[in-house]
Amino acid sequence: MNWKYLSLTVAFAGMAAAVPAKADQLDNIMSAKTLRCATFADVPPFASPDPKTREMAGFDVDLCGAIAKELGVKAEIKPVSVEARVPEVKLGRVDITVANLAYTLSRAEQIQFSDPYYLAKEMLIVPADDAGKKKADYAGQRIASTKGSTSEMSIKLNKSEPLTFQDTASAYLAVQQGKARGMVANTMTTTKFVNESKSKGKEMRMIEEPMLYQPIGIGMAKDQPKLTAKINEILHKLDASGEINKIWDKWLGPNTEYKMTRTDKVVPLSELKFDPIP
Repeated sequence: MNWKYLSLTVAFAGMAAAVPAKADQLDNIMSAKTLRCATFADVPPFASPDPKTREMAGFDVDLCGAIAKELGVKAEIKPVSVEARVPEVKLGRVDITVANLAYTLSRAEQIQFSDPYYLAKEMLIVPADDAGKKKADYAGQRIASTKGSTSEMSIKLNKSEPLTFQDTASAYLAVQQGKARGMVANTMTTTKFVNESKSKGKEMRMIEEPMLYQPIGIGMAKDQPKLTAKINEILHKLDASGEINKIWDKWLGPNTEYKMTRTDKVVPLSELKFDPIP
């Protein structure tokens, strides 16, 4: 027997044993009996403090709660800034990000996306008396949005100049004050601002042509196949049971100020036809 090679084999085996295996995120969640969810800090109707209770409330908060319930654990909501949605889950500070997170190629390199649960449009709103008719009319113009958002990306793709803020309220105020020609945000947010403008401030209108069209999913750490599979399984179950539509109607449905009907279904990303952005 060649003792030299045996010694090397034993040494390498010892080294391999000394390298800890990557922790299984799903097992950790079940062991802690807690699902840590990153949500927006203050972007209604997705997640924002309730004026009365000061507890976080919104579509994303309820969706996180529904997922946690299916897992049999409690939901722990962690409000984060728009630009922190990916880093928080990437660094392991939260288990999942449920914060109107649009799929982009750069985000997909950093984190894992679930199957999308709805398809979002980034829309441009401008003062009602603005002469523009389509998004190309705003190329080279200063447009407001939240920092680190898909809205900001859509402005750059349109060859417009982004003026960014930490929240949508500040971006909207910039347009009201004439610091930006328009503002880009998701359909729900822009619809709300347009409706509010009819009775307060400078009246706004929405440009019909979407700035961008993107699937929205839940963000998770990469290389966690058990967690990815489980989250997808739960999303499909919540969709089939009507629970996602129930939460949608509560926050965004026909009886809310947004008056939107959800027609999307949870499907694998590969089944959708869209042009992913960088």
